[in-house]
Amino acid sequence: MSTLVDKVKSAVYQDGHIVVTMVSAVEIRFPVAGNPRLTGGTLEQLNNIEISPFGLHWPDLDEDVSVENLLAGKPSGESQTSLKRWLDRRQEAKGTD
Repeated sequence: MSTLVDKVKSAVYQDGHIVVTMVSAVEIRFPVAGNPRLTGGTLEQLNNIEISPFGLHWPDLDEDVSVENLLAGKPSGESQTSLKRWLDRRQEAKGTD
């Protein structure tokens, strides 16, 4: 079992990327295009990032990315089945507006 010592200090959307700054000042950047849920997000949704001890959460997009996955270069670990269900629910919600 590994123990993560560094923690997320801040995270912002910038020029098509999520930029994560760790307490150690290490910066991790990943393209929004590499994450299916983030790809369709608005500027406001992409900047609404909650930081937890485990990683990042976008409440408006129902997306979570763990620090462990970020460090491993995996900005999304979601299955295609899960993504399709989420997209279908999102489309249905838009139809009721």
